[in-house]
Amino acid sequence: MKGSRGQYVIKRLFFACVTVFVIASLNFFLFRLVPGQPINRLAGPKASIEDRENLKRQFGLDQGMTGQYVAYLSQLAHGNLGLSYVNSEPVAHRIWMKLGISLQLAVPAEIFAMTLGIMSGVLAAARRRTYVDRGATTIALLFYSFPTQWFGMMTILIFAAKLGWFPSGGRSNFFAGYTGFAAIWDIGYHAILPAITEGLIYYGEYTLIVRSAMLESLGEDYILTARAKGLPRGRIIWRHAFRNASLPVVTMIALSLAYLVAGSILTETVFSWPGIGLDFYDAVFQENWPLMQGILLILIIAVVFANLAADLLLFKLDPRITE
Repeated sequence: MKGSRGQYVIKRLFFACVTVFVIASLNFFLFRLVPGQPINRLAGPKASIEDRENLKRQFGLDQGMTGQYVAYLSQLAHGNLGLSYVNSEPVAHRIWMKLGISLQLAVPAEIFAMTLGIMSGVLAAARRRTYVDRGATTIALLFYSFPTQWFGMMTILIFAAKLGWFPSGGRSNFFAGYTGFAAIWDIGYHAILPAITEGLIYYGEYTLIVRSAMLESLGEDYILTARAKGLPRGRIIWRHAFRNASLPVVTMIALSLAYLVAGSILTETVFSWPGIGLDFYDAVFQENWPLMQGILLILIIAVVFANLAADLLLFKLDPRITE
């Protein structure tokens, strides 16, 4: 049994590493297949031949495809993601700086969505086929079906433009130079609307998954046995049913945390939140390949290893997975 457990862990680690390598390679070649040459945008129409050659050497574009690929893998091995085409800033430093800003928005949104979604899903399952169940399911489906960009613009229109309760996004401390508690207050105040918007979108998904898992768990024989013993309803729901229905919830939480690493591109763009998502949006229009590659690679690695963490955690919770 111990041998099979070790083999399972080693196999999952191997597949995770191979997946990262393959997708990182695709991440390199896909951008090289885009029509046009980045040097044309970097140099501009009035650049001399000498200036163009210097720029090629600076960004490693003077090598062939094979040479660029080998250099790309070598740089990745040393944690170097290249230089931005816009300002020659190291991409790794840029992503690391923007990551903290994205998490300031994404973490509260995820906590809000997870808490509200789990409570709503458990309540809907416990009150199956009642008005509570129908209402919770309908609201969850409604929020889950909203396009993020449309819902974000509607919240800005209503709560920022019309009512004036919250700012429309962004952060003023970049311009006001706030520090200490004033900076924390400013970040929190500007994060309320985008965090709630993103949280409500994900809340619907949590509700539907938790409800489905709970309904399956509540139909098991051990729940009937617990009821026959006269156990309190709350204990049956939370300590027995929810505990055994938590496997798909664990998987969803792990994947959600992975997407937090790269930020929400649509939410950050709509609300002008200066995180990784907004940086990626700007990089697309600026044809800033190294920054796009770096952000996509971070997202890929986060998703792959979040899946790995979920697999190992699920194996810990239910060793029958290897059977």
